Amino acid sequence: MKSLAAISIVTALFFHGNAIAANTCLYVSSYHAGYEWDDGIYSAIKKTLGDQCKLEIFYLDSKRNPKPEWIEWRAREAMKMIKRLVPDVIIAADDNASRYLVMPYLKDNKIPVVFCGVNWSMDEYGYPYKNTTGMIEISPIRPMIKQLKALSPEIKTGVFLSSNTASEHKDYHHYKKKFFDNGIKLDSVFVSNFRDWIESFKDAQKYDFIFLGNNAGINDWYKPEAVRIVDMYAKKISISSYKWMLPYISFAFTKLPEEQGNWAASVALSILNGADPGQIPVVYNRLWDIWMNMHIISRVNIDIPYLLYRRAKHF
Repeated sequence: MKSLAAISIVTALFFHGNAIAANTCLYVSSYHAGYEWDDGIYSAIKKTLGDQCKLEIFYLDSKRNPKPEWIEWRAREAMKMIKRLVPDVIIAADDNASRYLVMPYLKDNKIPVVFCGVNWSMDEYGYPYKNTTGMIEISPIRPMIKQLKALSPEIKTGVFLSSNTASEHKDYHHYKKKFFDNGIKLDSVFVSNFRDWIESFKDAQKYDFIFLGNNAGINDWYKPEAVRIVDMYAKKISISSYKWMLPYISFAFTKLPEEQGNWAASVALSILNGADPGQIPVVYNRLWDIWMNMHIISRVNIDIPYLLYRRAKHF
């Protein structure tokens, strides 16, 4: 990995001139329109690019359709679009865009690629390539664990309850190790339908805390019923790294999709103005928010320190 201390190089590149209006930027999303994380990235990209690059978009739709055969087919369709458009820069968001499109088809290609939203590590894709740079996505796991222990020092066991998708399995692998390093055993339950999620949530109350992963990928999810189930059965402190899970949890320590989108689009503009993507350092996201749901907190009887109450955003 290139030196992360060289972020100042990228910062300098952000002060670009006017790109040629005829330039085309292609945004390849791993997911689908309407998914809150992806919408946040796309909105930030669109805003940052403005009228300096014509923006096209392609969705792999791999959250709702996680089978490899589907994603491989969508990646081939994306390549057809790339060959037709010959974009000046490609922005590839989240892991499956890197796994199924960039790595097999675009490695060391003439077309520059800016990746973002790649969870935890880029090693499995062999990044960086000559034509790539990007932003790695990490969750604020250390502040999360620190706050959990401050609120409940006796915590020893937890369960990670999430949709059965590749990105959630990858997240759990990293979460499990971090919690173990802090003396906490984190089990996992991955579900594919809403009925199983309900039963798993009820059963999860035997743990000291619950880590709710993503509900995206549970295609029959029904929010009103999920809220009712949580209100009826929640007994233990619950956390998540996704803002849209706030109706069902006590606390959320959230990454900001806008940070990923702003950075990727700014770097794309720098590349259009002559920057070499292979010389732009790969970076990690640095921004995060803490949220609390006072309704759920009151149900599980947690005493909130005043400073935490003041600092957190309220759902």
